[in-house]
Amino acid sequence: MNTPVPDTDADTDTDTRSVDVHAHVLLPALQQLVADADPEGFAAQQALEVQRNGGESMTASGKMIKERWLQLTDVRRRLADMDAAGVGVQIVSPSPSHFYYFAGEELALELARQANRAVRELVDQAPERLQGLGLVPLQHPALMVEALEHAVLECGLLGVEIGSFAATPGEAQTTVELSDPRLEDFWARAAELDALVFLHPFGCSLDERLDRFYLANTVSQPAENAVALSHLIFGGVLDRHPGLRVLAAHGGGYLPTSLGRSDRAWKVRPEAQRCAEPPSSYLRRLYFDSLVHSPAELRALVAAAGPDRVLLGSDYPFDMGSDDPVADLEAAGLPAAEEELISAGNAAALGLRPAAARPLHARVGGK
Repeated sequence: MNTPVPDTDADTDTDTRSVDVHAHVLLPALQQLVADADPEGFAAQQALEVQRNGGESMTASGKMIKERWLQLTDVRRRLADMDAAGVGVQIVSPSPSHFYYFAGEELALELARQANRAVRELVDQAPERLQGLGLVPLQHPALMVEALEHAVLECGLLGVEIGSFAATPGEAQTTVELSDPRLEDFWARAAELDALVFLHPFGCSLDERLDRFYLANTVSQPAENAVALSHLIFGGVLDRHPGLRVLAAHGGGYLPTSLGRSDRAWKVRPEAQRCAEPPSSYLRRLYFDSLVHSPAELRALVAAAGPDRVLLGSDYPFDMGSDDPVADLEAAGLPAAEEELISAGNAAALGLRPAAARPLHARVGGK
């Protein structure tokens, strides 16, 4: 059992402290498990990452991870950084590099279970300051409910993190988009459990077209968010599951402030009319983090989605994140009431509280 780390901010009211909903942990044991169990698949994924990112970006990213290793793995360092940034609570999710969507069924389920347990073990080291999200195997829709229930009901996590798409393993590969009918049981169970589904893209189907200038991150991630959210909207997923709670990383990418064209398509194109209402109306059924790297863009996101639909996010501790998310929020110059909602109020309304304030038994039965 992990020994809890002393809470340096234990006397602060957890309902009013800022809550960072987008923070990551690296799980070296998970990478070792997949490398040992499926070395061919692991090597193929590594090669795909080189193809997508290019050698220059791979080298820079490797250096960045090495420099931030302690932040990604050590709870004491994490808490110190949270204190320095004025962050009271972190909702921690695995690094998206741990999705491993190439894994076969048995390995994929074991990876999800091990990730869920590892996140819970991290949370238990500082339950007054941390809570977590687990993983599900998006490439195997039939296994997603089992992995979700393991994360939420057995490990007491708030929900799970998923990518924007997955390719099913094997020779006859198919792409699993978020509108895929095979995901219906997963969406239904997530809504029933009040589980948070954190959409965080990793990788892009444009592959080597983005292999220079770090376009694999700067263009890919916003584009993948837009595509994935469009599948949820146009595919009618949010109509069929009105209780579903989806939080999009990176402010939802290009979508929230560029929906005029989608609304036009819904109006004039019959194949774009599978959702009940104009696409822009669905922003009020989604949640977004604040990580857009621009005060003007954050103001635009809040105007488009509403101040009750945006939550503080940092992408801690990666270099494309924010070292000071509270200051970034303040720089947007929003009204004080809206700033408070984004900093803490919306998280409280969603039940995104530290583990100590949210006992495991409270999740059983979806309550």
